[in-house]
Amino acid sequence: MTQSSLRSATAARPGARDVKKVPFVELYDGRLQGVVSSGSDIQRVYVSFFEAGTRDFSCSTNNNRPCGGLGGSYPCNHLRELLDEAIEQYGIARVAAFLGMPGDLGQYQQLHDILRALGTSTRADSGTIFSRFLGDLALLELPADSAPLHTAAWF
Repeated sequence: MTQSSLRSATAARPGARDVKKVPFVELYDGRLQGVVSSGSDIQRVYVSFFEAGTRDFSCSTNNNRPCGGLGGSYPCNHLRELLDEAIEQYGIARVAAFLGMPGDLGQYQQLHDILRALGTSTRADSGTIFSRFLGDLALLELPADSAPLHTAAWF
């Protein structure tokens, strides 16, 4: 499976985690992206991503303000949390392959191995990622029903 053949990847263990209690993470459209809690302010979340291929990264608040902990060539704690959650949900081999990590993918055994081979900080609009997160939350609020979801009617 390559990133060009798959715009959105499903989790390795679907249903194993509650989206409301952990970060929202997805492998989508050439990015490992998601939303994580600020850790200190319940009203604030951080929208973060890693670009596949370049492995450049970005982190900003839900109001599109840059993360204060982000700088240069090392990711902030929100990005580390996003990457850690992606490894938990999808497995390190799948994350490393999706991001296009250099060399033998077998050399990536833990979070630190991926962190050493990242790109640099970049700025990008986070609205699309945040919108996808809100869409996922809206689906979680729907009552249990056997009817097809309007967003998945084409399946």
